[in-house]
Amino acid sequence: MKPYPHFYPFPKIRLLPVLLHWAADSFDYMAYFDGNGHAYPQGPFENLFFAGNKLLDEEAFFEAMPGKEKVGILGYDFKNSIEKLESKNPEFFPLPELCFFEPELSLQLTEEGFYSKKRLSDSWIDALGSFPRPVDGNLSCAVSPQFPREVYLSKIKTIQDEIREGNTYEANFCQAYSGGFESWEPIAAYLRLNELSQMPFSGLFKAKSQWLVSASPERFLKKSGQKLVAQPIKGTIKRGQNANEDTANREKLLASEKERAENLMITDLTRNDLARVSQTGSVRVEELFGIYPLPRVFQMISTVSSELKSDVTFQDIIHATFPMGSMTGAPKISTMQIIDREETFNRGWFSGAFGWVDGEGDFDFSVVIRSIVADLEVKKLYFGVGSAITIDASPEQEYEECALKAQAILELLSGKPS
Repeated sequence: MKPYPHFYPFPKIRLLPVLLHWAADSFDYMAYFDGNGHAYPQGPFENLFFAGNKLLDEEAFFEAMPGKEKVGILGYDFKNSIEKLESKNPEFFPLPELCFFEPELSLQLTEEGFYSKKRLSDSWIDALGSFPRPVDGNLSCAVSPQFPREVYLSKIKTIQDEIREGNTYEANFCQAYSGGFESWEPIAAYLRLNELSQMPFSGLFKAKSQWLVSASPERFLKKSGQKLVAQPIKGTIKRGQNANEDTANREKLLASEKERAENLMITDLTRNDLARVSQTGSVRVEELFGIYPLPRVFQMISTVSSELKSDVTFQDIIHATFPMGSMTGAPKISTMQIIDREETFNRGWFSGAFGWVDGEGDFDFSVVIRSIVADLEVKKLYFGVGSAITIDASPEQEYEECALKAQAILELLSGKPS
């Protein structure tokens, strides 16, 4: 994204909490993105903020709108609009499958100050500067998993039976934690989660009473000019407690035949998805099995890129690639049918995509994982965790991997170190 033209010397450390609370009071919709300075292949999220009141319908979302930005979430069940699929599992609360707004306010944040897309009035600066410093509210919420360990283990075995029958090769099976609250403060929760787990695709989203608090490690899709980049994650191991253990765990992940097989299957699926909208021969794997350190885990990340065909539309790209293979498995359609049958909740925004489209049609989207979805009106929240199930997967190890992925969020919601 090109730099915005107007600079204001308002340091991020002072600006951010006030900006988020001020915007939450002033706009129906807002979004904040932070890459936390990660050395991520193709770069992490840019540090951007958007706010507005104009919700876009599906036609406007896919329409080319030169000079206008679009920001929001594509929910997992948008798959049903792309393929002949359905979702019968109960939802924790209703969520829009497609929730994008057109920003009235667009900012790029730096440590020294922020850049604005348009010149801001003195009254706007005064209003922001005089907004009272926020006082943190309640971050705690008692949550529980949907089913006990024994049920989880039995479901993994059922999925492995489907693999033996040839109905899937790899399935990303997820479970959810959920809870209710009298009061819960999503902005303070986001700021705290970003202290506990600084991720390359950190984000906060408000859509009236509904919120996303995200610490995602994974990019879904990025477009820069005619270049398209996808970066599926498959392969997770915990960080060590010292340098030697850290190195040993990294090498263990890199050497794992099981994790490499999982990653390779999804990388191949991603290559096939990109090929549907890309120039012949342009799809290439820029990095296979890259191991990257994150605050609590190492992740195995592969990077696939391509050059788009000249006549491809934004809608063509989304229809060819969504949902991301890392959250479905392979082959996509039959595997989505299996996981919908074995899972016990409607994913909603979880495992969808969160990001923005700029005025030139470039975009960047994360995968909605390691993220809390909350509705302050119905006073409920949930988050999902999952892992890739293959024929060689150990149900017990997959259960432990899910617990590792849930660790930072459970620490946040309990107020206690996990």
